[in-house]
Amino acid sequence: MDKSFLKAVEKVLRHEGGYVNDPADVGGETKYGISKRSYPHIDIKSLTREQAVRIYYQDWWQRYGYDMIADANLGAKTFDLAVNMGARQAHKLLQRSVNATSPAGLSVDGILGPLSLEAINNHPHPPYLFAEYRLRAVTFYLDLNKPKYLAGWVRRALD
Repeated sequence: MDKSFLKAVEKVLRHEGGYVNDPADVGGETKYGISKRSYPHIDIKSLTREQAVRIYYQDWWQRYGYDMIADANLGAKTFDLAVNMGARQAHKLLQRSVNATSPAGLSVDGILGPLSLEAINNHPHPPYLFAEYRLRAVTFYLDLNKPKYLAGWVRRALD
């Protein structure tokens, strides 16, 4: 596991916290952000931090290639948002952000393939891309109309 992942996963774990079984949360029973809904074979209550880190590395970081995003902060933000809102949604927001801040003309399909990665890594104004991405995440959370979680989600998007 590389330094970029270890730094990114620390932020995810901080945002996700420990064991929660909130009936209002569509994720249901979770620990460290790992949900019973997504991992029905895991005893969530007994999940260790180390197990969660391994899951995030294999099932998220490696699977979606966040290490292929040249800007480590943008890769970490994409990973963090993907854990919270789902990978496809986080990737679509990133693709829309690229399109809004550059002439890339990406297909907004939620897949971080070679064309998306090239447009992200060769973006003419990376700070604008990062700012646009965070703002789109805030807007996404606002549109969900879930006041109970909104403050935490907005902090997460802007962190």
